[in-house]
Amino acid sequence: MSKTIIDQKEISDNELTGSFLNKFEITALNPMQEEACKTIRLKSDVVLLSPTGTGKTLAFLIPLIETLDMNNAEIQILILVPSRELAQQIEQVTRKMGSGFKVNAVYGGRSGTLDKIDLKHRPAILIGTPGRIADRIRRDKLPLEHIETLVLDEFDKSLEIGFEKEMTEIVEGLPNVKQRILTSATSDVKIPEFVGLKKPEYIDYLHEGISQLTIKTLLSADKDKLKALEKTLAFIGHQPGIIFCNFKDALERVSNFLCDNHIHHECFHGGMEQIDRERALIKFRNGANQLLLATDLAARGLDIPEIKFILHYHLPPRNKEFTHRNGRTARMNRNGIAYILHWKEEELPDYIKKIAPEKLNIEDQQKAKLPSPVKWLTLYITGGRRDKISKGDIAGLFLKQGQIQKHQLGVIELKQNCAYAGVHAEIAEMLIEKTNNSKLKKKKVRISLI
Repeated sequence: MSKTIIDQKEISDNELTGSFLNKFEITALNPMQEEACKTIRLKSDVVLLSPTGTGKTLAFLIPLIETLDMNNAEIQILILVPSRELAQQIEQVTRKMGSGFKVNAVYGGRSGTLDKIDLKHRPAILIGTPGRIADRIRRDKLPLEHIETLVLDEFDKSLEIGFEKEMTEIVEGLPNVKQRILTSATSDVKIPEFVGLKKPEYIDYLHEGISQLTIKTLLSADKDKLKALEKTLAFIGHQPGIIFCNFKDALERVSNFLCDNHIHHECFHGGMEQIDRERALIKFRNGANQLLLATDLAARGLDIPEIKFILHYHLPPRNKEFTHRNGRTARMNRNGIAYILHWKEEELPDYIKKIAPEKLNIEDQQKAKLPSPVKWLTLYITGGRRDKISKGDIAGLFLKQGQIQKHQLGVIELKQNCAYAGVHAEIAEMLIEKTNNSKLKKKKVRISLI
């Protein structure tokens, strides 16, 4: 290839990258994304290691979208992920890029009928959990010969939760894969043989920005830490954060205590219905809720805003999970803090002893105010992308017909069949009265609180 052709391609790639970044109001890629894009464009197999929240999704999507063939009506890129939430997140990011290529995500907890409708016209990019992707391949006999790129995002998590059989089945059924991209937020992971990596290039940014995280131990006088938790939240004050518990039963006990003490929060764990998990995250993203009470399901692969703190009500058994939890804060060159709520007579695990965090007696700490009542609420709209409804349509309805001010309208999230909008709590009921049963595009929509 001549130098002139190479130069022209670089200009074209840079223009395309710039148009994608404009959609996210980002002026430039970070160093990890720059290196990942450059390496992926060389068509080699890639293992990308970088902490949670550093932008791995954009790092692999930007160069891969450049490779898509507009004249090919079949699936060209397959992205396997460990969780439903990560599948949704990548789908949303891809749509926001506005490439013009069809993208769909399939995952457990979602109607199989919806999958069939979405996959009737093949997406160029298919995203999904290994179990659901394997199921759709078996049921729908999806043609796989056009898939030339395979992405295993957070691949170690997929293996950890038991998807190896399904992943093996899928990978072995792809006859023409030319490039494999694996991502992880963990370094000590073994890549299984079935993936078929060929002389992969490693991009390792795992040690970037570690110093931005502060870890403190808050000592509880009682073995039952519920009262200490209340005091801890009063000490932390009104800030967005995640409280981690190890098990669902313990989480529900903590949730009941918080409810009894009028501390507003949302729960997030694997035993919840998919719609309830989705709505908990939507409320967290749009400010209707500042506290997320979660199991390790929330430690990786979630699309949530920058949070101020992590609180370990229970410590996980291994340093690996502790690191992933903490990765939800101190992201992208920002500071963050992780608190460990700990009974003073309990033995700390070795990995915590090595860190030697600062110890604080929660009884001695100056009180702030407990998390205040929510200032935002979330509205549910019964129309979405499939009805040709846009975020602008929803904003226009609320601002014009609802007669609210721009600052009273928050984050709008558009789904296939519905939408959600954050609004100021004091105008929510009035807004519903003025806009419920209105027409958006050709669809009459109902609007309600969730």
